[in-house]
Amino acid sequence: MTTGTPTDGTPADGTPVDVTKADTGEADAAQAPGAAENQSAAPDASVATLDPRLLVRRRGFAGYLEDLLRRLRTGELGSIPVIVGLLVIGAVFQLQDSAFLSANNLSNLFVQSAGTGLIAVGIVFVLILGEIDLSVGSVSGMSAAVLAVLNINHGMNETLAVLLAVLTGMAAGAIHGFFFARIGVPAFVVTLAGLLGWNGLMLQILGPSGTINLDDDGLVAHLTNYYFSDKAAAMGLATFCVLAFLGFSLLDQRRRKAADVPSRPLSETLLRTAVLAVPAYVAAAVFNSYKGLPLAVVIFLGVVVLGDFVLRRTSYGRQVFAVGGSSEAAGRAGINVPMVRITVYAIAGTMAAVGGLFFASQINAANQSSGAGSLLMNCIAAAVIGGTSLFGGRGKTWSALLGALVIQSINSGMALLGTGSALRDMITGAVLLAAVVIDSVSRRTQKTAGRA
Repeated sequence: MTTGTPTDGTPADGTPVDVTKADTGEADAAQAPGAAENQSAAPDASVATLDPRLLVRRRGFAGYLEDLLRRLRTGELGSIPVIVGLLVIGAVFQLQDSAFLSANNLSNLFVQSAGTGLIAVGIVFVLILGEIDLSVGSVSGMSAAVLAVLNINHGMNETLAVLLAVLTGMAAGAIHGFFFARIGVPAFVVTLAGLLGWNGLMLQILGPSGTINLDDDGLVAHLTNYYFSDKAAAMGLATFCVLAFLGFSLLDQRRRKAADVPSRPLSETLLRTAVLAVPAYVAAAVFNSYKGLPLAVVIFLGVVVLGDFVLRRTSYGRQVFAVGGSSEAAGRAGINVPMVRITVYAIAGTMAAVGGLFFASQINAANQSSGAGSLLMNCIAAAVIGGTSLFGGRGKTWSALLGALVIQSINSGMALLGTGSALRDMITGAVLLAAVVIDSVSRRTQKTAGRA
């Protein structure tokens, strides 16, 4: 088993796997002139037989259309359902209340999505393993309590207190991973115990008062309340993202050509860049129409991009997907399966702590309700709704971003309409169920098509 390939046959980023010379038999053809002549006589047929996805690069837009239809038939839906869902949610709530798509509401929606999305990034790593973490809500609340006690009650430097709070979350996650990977306790049981235990520890840390207010001008308060008012900041970030995407795409294209493997044509790269530029500059214009670029959005995007890089471009990320695909096969391939599991849960604990600081920033306090309520379910739902599979082996950190936007869009729309939390939870539950159904049907379709 190749450690970087999930069970559905696609790499971590979900892009088609290019067929090298060795895969297509070109290396053998080079040693057998007669075979080479036969192969060159019908290149399209050989490519179509070996990997129909290469038609995308050989037949232009007709190939893209055929590849899209093939993906739909074989259940490779990617982010299409969640993007369509976001558009439908936006249209429905805008028809009900014209304030939904206002710059004010959209900016606040992005900021309020950051806390849930950051915790969901850690959940994505865990779900790729095919496991679950029920403790992230309690870990986030405990980390916020640690920060508040150290900074406010004991006068510790806030930056140092933030670092210790994040390390606390990391340690909690590593403990979960140790009991799961080394002792053999099921992840569900370990993290359920963590949900109860860390919540109790949070209450103990907060003490009798139950609430500790944070510094209004402190570092944590600025996480969700600071905006880069200069319009050049938002436009500059959008430009940087677009140019970075173009640069990495051209670099990847150059590497593929140097390795003599199929690569995307320049026209496709430019088209993808243009498609990315549209939402990037629209978002920048929305932010500039309100208070400017929120710091929370910058941090959230940075974490998502970093997580995506780790999963897609590092050997560790490939090991995570390999363990999620088949832990037994990964172990036989030489991967330290227990260590991968422990580190993944440590990542989930770290992201839970960071998300907890963002939630503390929103209310500028740590209290007994920190990490409670529907936070846990929202974070898991965000990862799943965004496209991460509950069955392991497939997912990306961008799922956390898309899923968090779906969750917060529903919450924001319900708030504008004055709807109670009961209906909001029912709608969120229905969306989550729909996402899981789509995932299940997709996997079944892929198995039928021989892709799983």
